Amino acid sequence: MQMNRRQLIQWAGATAALASLPATTFAAQDHLKPARLRAGDAVALVAPATVNYDRLRVQLAVETLEAMGLQVDVGKHVLDRFGYLAGTDADRAADLNRAFADPDIKAIFPLTGGWGASRLLPLLDYRSIARNPKILLGYSDITSLLNGIHARTGLVTFHGPNAWSEWNEFSYRSMHQLLFEAEPLAYNNPQDRGVDLVAKDNRTRTINGGLASGKLIGGNLTLVAALLGTPYLPAFDGRILFLEDVGEAIYRVDRMLTQLALAGQLQRLAGIVFGQFTGVAPQPGLGNFSLMDILRQHCEPLGVPCYYGAMFGHVNHNSTLPVGISATMDATAGTLVLNEPAVT
Repeated sequence: MQMNRRQLIQWAGATAALASLPATTFAAQDHLKPARLRAGDAVALVAPATVNYDRLRVQLAVETLEAMGLQVDVGKHVLDRFGYLAGTDADRAADLNRAFADPDIKAIFPLTGGWGASRLLPLLDYRSIARNPKILLGYSDITSLLNGIHARTGLVTFHGPNAWSEWNEFSYRSMHQLLFEAEPLAYNNPQDRGVDLVAKDNRTRTINGGLASGKLIGGNLTLVAALLGTPYLPAFDGRILFLEDVGEAIYRVDRMLTQLALAGQLQRLAGIVFGQFTGVAPQPGLGNFSLMDILRQHCEPLGVPCYYGAMFGHVNHNSTLPVGISATMDATAGTLVLNEPAVT
């Protein structure tokens, strides 16, 4: 998720202004699980981030959720436009707050990511969210909502496909096992060597080997770094951090990991699982690092298990991971196993 220096300064100013707005405060619960989904449940389709220019996108998202056996309630402001956002901050937040407060709604599916979801964090009714725990599933820019809501309420949230995403069999099966069947999933990359003697695709790479256990937090690296210094980033102590990103220059990945390290956050972790950083490659010229160079430079000194290549994020095969659930990672084998169901 690329942003030039001027855009970053403007965004930081806007975020600081929003942070001064009042938000409902109370003690977050330690472990607040939503109820599982069942066929026939009503779910909300909302647009908390980027504007949607195509009504067909909304129609396809609705049809996708209906194909899962769900009844879809489309948010009032899903088709709104406010600059590059899907409506004003107040209207987008109202759709989210309404969905959480509605006892008939069992899960909330953002239409897509993009930009602007973090602007809603000061406007959410966290007391209502805690009283009405339900599934929130999304990724990319939705990372800010997943972690912010978890930090403020303790609600387990879910990093996985947005409603308008590529819902292939792999991505759908991962979500269904976790959210409908309440299975404590084991995440390992399927290996298909095709006509070759060894599998070449979807391989994991060990950075620091070993086992680690802890509750999961994370998502898109750009958004995790942007939440640093706010009350919307969960504590890193003893956690397993999972990270992915898309279309970033190597130096930006380096800068964001450096920011997390300088803030003393990486040093608190039990382990790190990196997804597949899509479209991240060295820029032309001399003296560049590869992505793996940067990840090793940041992870090796930590001395905790770390591996790269898990299948989640901006990839065709997008696993659903729960924020706030205990898991055990094996960085040598490149696997992650949930220690408990993520829903009740």
